[in-house]
Amino acid sequence: MTHDQSTLIPREQGDPDVPVSDPGIEPHVERYTDSDPRLSQRTYHQVVAIFGVVPILAIAFVVIYFAVPPAATAELLGLRWAVQPTLLGLSAGLGVLLIGIGAIHWARQLMNDTEISEERHPVASTPQEKAGFLAAVNAGAEDAGIKRRGMLLGSLGGAIGIMAVPALVTLADLGPWPTAATRKETLEHTLWADGVRVVNDTNWVPLKAADIEIGQLVNAEPENLRDLHGTEYQNMKAKTALIVVRMDPNSIKIPESRQDWQVGGILAYSKICTHVGCPISLWEQQTHHLLCPCHQSTFDLADSGVVVFGPAARSLPQLPLKVDAEGYLVAQSDFTVPVGPSFFERDSRNDYKKGDR
Repeated sequence: MTHDQSTLIPREQGDPDVPVSDPGIEPHVERYTDSDPRLSQRTYHQVVAIFGVVPILAIAFVVIYFAVPPAATAELLGLRWAVQPTLLGLSAGLGVLLIGIGAIHWARQLMNDTEISEERHPVASTPQEKAGFLAAVNAGAEDAGIKRRGMLLGSLGGAIGIMAVPALVTLADLGPWPTAATRKETLEHTLWADGVRVVNDTNWVPLKAADIEIGQLVNAEPENLRDLHGTEYQNMKAKTALIVVRMDPNSIKIPESRQDWQVGGILAYSKICTHVGCPISLWEQQTHHLLCPCHQSTFDLADSGVVVFGPAARSLPQLPLKVDAEGYLVAQSDFTVPVGPSFFERDSRNDYKKGDR
């Protein structure tokens, strides 16, 4: 190996431009493959052999793809393995790995081991270079006639800027325009309405007020959800999900504006967290708190669902309840505020806040 240090300028400790002295290039250690021709030849054969295995693995991949049934499985280490995907992954993965190993072995042991170094030059432009750049820019502006015809630059900027308008207009294809009327019929609307029965969300059994015990929580949905199917069913199920709880009436705070929203201590709240929309059902009977498992937002169901901990910024929407002639729980109306997390156009002025009456 050779060292080209003819252009290096020694720097001593104390130089104001280089506060640390240049340690120079470390002494070169000759590689075994450079000093022993037999070892170099053996390394050469190793690299060729490594690359030579890759075509075999590639052919094996093709054979496995056509010969091994996709549904074939095998028991290994107590697990059931899909044979074809496993063998395909091994053959292709090993082929790529061997290419990398061979290339590294070639570079480290057989390629030229000569070190080259040069003096590091300052990165910042010199005052002369800066002045030359400004002169070139001014000359270009003069040649373009910008100073004499000021409208040229302004019209160019306007032409480029206006081309953003077609791109913005195409954003309308992302979905319906979020007008107040559209939001009222979509984001702010659920299946809950006057007289809609509250049913268990697993067996669709209507909930009778007399059957719910103090401390009990029931996951519920509207009875008319069963009339929907497919995507419409899934979308509406996500919005109408409900939790029904019964607490001792003497242990809960009911504002005057919501006195008729409960039935003997039975209250209903949206199951969707107002933070990012996670479903909630972690119920603490003693504290009357409902905990969201995603980010630990905690709501006090004994105090109109206000937030007592966590990142959620809004109380849980409460559904007004009553009982029908047969004693079953039914809704008085839809939710009075949109359920779920906030969105840009959402009006939060009607959300319940601690202290509201």
